[in-house]
Amino acid sequence: MNLDKVISGFFIIFSMTLNFGFFYGELSSLTHHSKYELFAAIVINIIATTLKLGDKTQTGSILLATSLVADIQLILAAFVWTIAFYAYHIDNEIIGLIISLSGGALLANFVSVTLYIGDTLKSKR
Repeated sequence: MNLDKVISGFFIIFSMTLNFGFFYGELSSLTHHSKYELFAAIVINIIATTLKLGDKTQTGSILLATSLVADIQLILAAFVWTIAFYAYHIDNEIIGLIISLSGGALLANFVSVTLYIGDTLKSKR
C-alpha cells in the first residue's frame, strides 16, 4: 500500500464530501449552509491542492487544475458571504451566488475524484 496515495486520496475525497455537505440544503436560506463547513471545505481543498503539486503526469496536471478551480470558487463564495454580511445585506441573490459558487466547486471536486479513481484503477500493482 502506498501511503502517499492513501493520504492524497483521503484529502481529495474529503474535500468533495465537505463541499457537498455545504452545498446540500435549501437554496434560499443560509441557515442550511454552515459557514464553518465552508471554511473546512476551503482548508481541506487547499491541502488537497498542495498534495497534487508534485505529480508531473498529465493526469496530475488535470487533477491540479480541477483542484485550483474548486479552491478559487470556494474562496470566492466565502469572500462574497463576508462582503455581503459586513458591507451589504444578504438577500436571495447573494445566497444563490454563494451556493452556485459552491456547486461549481463541487462539480470540479467530482471531476477530480472521478479522475483519481480512474487513474487508480488503470495503474498497475
